[in-house]
Amino acid sequence: MDLSPLWISLKIALVSTVFTFFLGLLAAWGVTYLRRAKHVVDGLLSIPLVLPPTVVGFLLLILFGQNSAVGQLLDNIGIRLIFTWQGAAVASMVISFPVMYRGARGAIEQVDENLIYAARTLGMKEFTILRRILLPAAWPGIAAATVLSFARALGEFGATLMIAGNLPGKTRTMSIAVYTAMQGGDRSLALKWVLIIVSFSLTILILMNVLTDRGFRRRRR
Repeated sequence: MDLSPLWISLKIALVSTVFTFFLGLLAAWGVTYLRRAKHVVDGLLSIPLVLPPTVVGFLLLILFGQNSAVGQLLDNIGIRLIFTWQGAAVASMVISFPVMYRGARGAIEQVDENLIYAARTLGMKEFTILRRILLPAAWPGIAAATVLSFARALGEFGATLMIAGNLPGKTRTMSIAVYTAMQGGDRSLALKWVLIIVSFSLTILILMNVLTDRGFRRRRR
């Protein structure tokens, strides 16, 4: 059994989660304090959550394709995203970004506003408030959102297949391996990958529940 889809999936999910963590956290922090067009911005940032992954993949193909300005610019500096694992990571990042963003925003909005007002009264800058007050107080929810974001990236199929293809040993992830095995009539191999994916997903959900439960107990104290 070729285990390359497992390592490719983990690599893509890890890279995607690193970028998603910082981008989602900054977006959540910024949108929380928006006063105008807040609902519009929130909708734009959350739209990958409701779009079919194949639609997201198609839009990414248009954006990063060789005929696009962005694609030509990246090609001139030696960066290729189409049919590469890096492209799969970008697709996974776009798909999992709303999970991180909405989870982090929910955690930040639950922090007692009186703590923020007191910090501002003491002359703290907004970034200092984020680092010293918001992040420690909202950390359990942010950690749970990060875990879910990783799980979403790990199981991504549609957008990844559209932009990165199905290249054995290069871009074939576990989800695509299930599809490929079924297309080839190898149900036994497909079942093995399904069991691996289910095991990873269950472990991730248990970890998320533990983090959420610890955060709830901390707030009750």
